[in-house]
Amino acid sequence: MRLVIARCSVDYAGRLSAHLPLATRLLLVKADGSVSVHADDRAYKPLNWMSPPCTLKESDDGTVWTVTNKPGEQLIITIDEVLHESKHELGVDPGLIKDGVEAHLQELLADRMEVLGEGWKLIRREYPTAIGPVDILCRDAQGATVAIEIKRRGEIDGVEQLTRYLELLNRDPHLAPVKGLFAAQEIKPQARVLATDRGIGCVTLDYDSMRGIEDDKLKLF
Repeated sequence: MRLVIARCSVDYAGRLSAHLPLATRLLLVKADGSVSVHADDRAYKPLNWMSPPCTLKESDDGTVWTVTNKPGEQLIITIDEVLHESKHELGVDPGLIKDGVEAHLQELLADRMEVLGEGWKLIRREYPTAIGPVDILCRDAQGATVAIEIKRRGEIDGVEQLTRYLELLNRDPHLAPVKGLFAAQEIKPQARVLATDRGIGCVTLDYDSMRGIEDDKLKLF
């Protein structure tokens, strides 16, 4: 990972155009090729970013970064002053460790794919990717590939995690197109809104029902 704190302006040229005026910002270039621009607020969300696959080209004097993705959209970062720069090798991340309930929900859902609908079939649990394993990879009744992320409590970070998995999986021609399904015992409203905006389905799981304590109470949205 390359980390740069700089006074810079940012222009996006693509389906729309956007401009960030000169200010001090954090620039992150990750090992997967992604480039993101952050302010000192908004928690996890960047002001602007370019997801991989994309290319980063710097001017000879290093003051202009041009980031171009596959469709030809560009993120142009003009650097006025570099305040700090460093590089770090983070290595392969093991991914989030599931607690007991999440691990058991994954096991139960993998064994009972029919609760999602007739014709759903498991491909694999813990499907490996470069950024960690996908909880469940399966096919729906129409034969489409679906990646499922399972949480005990569904929050925004879980949707972001599934989004990253989908970006990787959809590069594989043997799997693409891959849809996303966010599954949890409880899904926070903000997480549901973000998932819906990104075309990700949401499903509420009843842990007791899936263990056979009560009748099935699966709610699919």
